[in-house]
Amino acid sequence: MFKGLIPAAGLGTRLRPFTLSQPKHLIPILGKAIIEYVIEDLINSNIKDIGIIIGHFGYLIQDYLGDGSKYGCRFTYITQERRLGIAHAIYLGIEHGFIDREFIVYLGDNILSDGIKKFVKKIQEEDPDVHIFLCRVKNPSRFGVAVIKDGKIVKLIEKPKKPPSDLALVGVYFFRDPDLVKKAFSTLKPSWRGEYEITELIQWFIDNGYKVTYDVITGWWKDVGTPESLLEALYLLLDKISPRIEGKIDGNVYGKVIIEKGAEIYGDVYGPAYIGKNVVIDKNAVIEHYVSIEKNTNVKSGTLTRTLVLSDSFIDINKLRLVDSVVGRYCKVIAKRELYGNLKLAISDYSRIEI
Repeated sequence: MFKGLIPAAGLGTRLRPFTLSQPKHLIPILGKAIIEYVIEDLINSNIKDIGIIIGHFGYLIQDYLGDGSKYGCRFTYITQERRLGIAHAIYLGIEHGFIDREFIVYLGDNILSDGIKKFVKKIQEEDPDVHIFLCRVKNPSRFGVAVIKDGKIVKLIEKPKKPPSDLALVGVYFFRDPDLVKKAFSTLKPSWRGEYEITELIQWFIDNGYKVTYDVITGWWKDVGTPESLLEALYLLLDKISPRIEGKIDGNVYGKVIIEKGAEIYGDVYGPAYIGKNVVIDKNAVIEHYVSIEKNTNVKSGTLTRTLVLSDSFIDINKLRLVDSVVGRYCKVIAKRELYGNLKLAISDYSRIEI
């Protein structure tokens, strides 16, 4: 079976201020760190020997995930001291000795609605040198883009200013032969971004006549790199939930809602919504649609909609509505007088907002 490689060494600059105190891969959505969605997809595809490329805040990832035993797999950690791109991360996995056979690279901040399990058997049967996944997107200039001619990939372009197609590379790549990958990497030079690009690595295989195949995924795909995409991933994941109530309900719960163990609901919760472990929703609070309240948080008053509140925070906003917001860990948001209207926030850990 394939080995798995998860690059998770990025700074997450587009997700600041939330990544100033933790890696983006550990930001939770519905009680689960982003990187855990990747790990679960690999395990579900019977890939249980997984290398994780770490760098900035790598020790936090290592402390959180451990050796893999709690997931039923094995983790090997490889440090990328300089963030020189995805292709460089793959090269490090080979140089380290971890990658010694067929492998799948799965970026640690990507979430696919339908996963990769159904494609793994196809890859094994077709035995390509490289297999990539594509997805039609509205803003292809943000991604690597593929040019297809007569059913074959002829060109890959990294973040083009004028995209030749709307087919973006999803952050999942299969490679058959580590030695060939190493050979391809030796021909690369850093791009204008100062990185060794994955598109250039795969382009080497195309230009040298190797078998490069692809699938266009039909479900949704999220590259969780900005606050907006973080919220979009939240909405999409909430649409898939199955209702489950394990906490205490003294208020009202409507629709598809997950209430984790230890949570207490005294106000109103409208699904789809997620209420994490030991969360308290007081009687003057209303949780509307597409909200995730992570563990140990207290919402004392106010209305929340289309919002992600991270763990150990306190919300007491009176008659205000918190909308389209991301609130970091250990935050306090307090309205000291009776205000009306919408409030939109993007605040990092340990912030305190008083109105």
